[in-house]
Amino acid sequence: MADDVWFPNGMLILGDDTLVVAESHADRLTAWSITDAGRLADRRVWADLGPGSAPDEICANAEGAIWYASVPGLRCTRVAEGGKVLNTVDADRGCFACMLGGDEGRTRYIVANNYGASGASDGIVMIEQVDVPHAGRP
Repeated sequence: MADDVWFPNGMLILGDDTLVVAESHADRLTAWSITDAGRLADRRVWADLGPGSAPDEICANAEGAIWYASVPGLRCTRVAEGGKVLNTVDADRGCFACMLGGDEGRTRYIVANNYGASGASDGIVMIEQVDVPHAGRP
């Protein structure tokens, strides 16, 4: 249904029926409107994240901002539509995924791992409370 997507990774649907896909090799979050017939229309850049950001997994919060994990950036970043950076959580290893959950949707989980040619793996889950909960229903 969508062509020319550069290494799609995480995806989500925002409350206004917008599909957002993390394009890792394009350093952007790309959006489409979902029509009543279930088709994708109105392709647009939701956020240009800048060179080397390589967004991986994503999740949305109740304010409509999106958290994205970055393996090469060693961080998770929350951005508003248009790309304004709202928060950044730095890590000492690549961040592969981020999610908001817990009983009230206010717990941020980040999966991070040293990942390289050696094949060594020492993954961790970073957990922290946040002010803005996930976009889902409690």
